[in-house]
Amino acid sequence: MHVFTNFTEWREAITLRCGLTLSLDYCVERLAALRDDSVPSTRNFVRDYGENYRSLVISWFEQARSEAS
Repeated sequence: MHVFTNFTEWREAITLRCGLTLSLDYCVERLAALRDDSVPSTRNFVRDYGENYRSLVISWFEQARSEAS
């Protein structure tokens, strides 16, 4: 599994490789899911990558949300 080390690398993977748009709505949706431990995909993410990486990804989604608004 690849772990991104910075916002630019992460954003390029999301937008260029995955073809997703970091729109305001998408960022808000993902932030809600990442902050909700009852969501199965969030539990799996934390199990696979750890709490520190989840916090980092949340900060990147927050940055992307700011840029989208």
